[in-house]
Amino acid sequence: MTNSEVYSEIIGTGSYIPERVVTNKEIEDVILVDSGWIEKRTGIKTRRFAAENDASSDLAAKAAKKALKTAGVKAEDIDVIIVSTTSSDMPFPATACFVQDKIGARNAFAFDISASCAGFLYALSAGDQFIKGGLAEKVLIIASEVKSRFINPKNPDTYILFGDGAGAVVLRKTADKGGIISIRMHTDGALGNLIQLPGSGSRIQKSRGEAVPRPVIIQMEGDRVFKYAVKKLEGAIMETLKLNRLNISDIELFILHQANLRILKRVAERLSIPSDKMFVTIDRFGNTSSASIPMALDTAVLENKICNNFAPS
Repeated sequence: MTNSEVYSEIIGTGSYIPERVVTNKEIEDVILVDSGWIEKRTGIKTRRFAAENDASSDLAAKAAKKALKTAGVKAEDIDVIIVSTTSSDMPFPATACFVQDKIGARNAFAFDISASCAGFLYALSAGDQFIKGGLAEKVLIIASEVKSRFINPKNPDTYILFGDGAGAVVLRKTADKGGIISIRMHTDGALGNLIQLPGSGSRIQKSRGEAVPRPVIIQMEGDRVFKYAVKKLEGAIMETLKLNRLNISDIELFILHQANLRILKRVAERLSIPSDKMFVTIDRFGNTSSASIPMALDTAVLENKICNNFAPS
């Protein structure tokens, strides 16, 4: 089999949704805004917060085990583990290393990717290339976020928006054309100031004699993020369709990053995507950053929205 005949396909999905449900009413009582305003502004009705003792690797391991079970793959058969997270357990070791140990994937090498909301697609692309390059036959891709630890209750832009969760997929080498047929990625580092988590890296300058660490809180320019997200998401969809000679009408289901329901609706309106083809989970899970796509994918599978060759057990 030559490299040109190698493809990768998703053979299993899994997700972990934390038990604690945080309603808009609970948020309202903290930031003193109307719960109806929260839903109108974001489309979110509830979000989930991780248990106090759970870190990203805990959520990731639970999602990974479900994906492995769905795929019918043993942990020791995984060659690579890639975890997308911007809320890692700690700066190092990688969260993927903790996951490897927790699920018993002793034969896999493991590393993290930090690309915030785009992280799952970056990780998926890396896994796809490992398979096509002949370095792996089975890859476990996980996105896990515990953003609730980094939101300021006094900042309504972020406190109403983010939730916690994890999603995972198992990729397998195949000779059948299909599976992952196209991935397009873009970066604009000049816009990094629109949403960031300062105070958590080497740029922090600790004052002499400072005993208490500075707070690590997400900062976001919500209005500018919204406008940019709509424009770039619309462009990315059209670019991908054009590359693969497809039209909007050819797509049965759109599973996009669940950032804000208004973004999804605006993109759907601009591209004439029927509402029943735009899969939505943000209303129940909130914005889970890089975990939102694999969580939505697994939810779509569980709800029989996707025709596939594997079935959750």
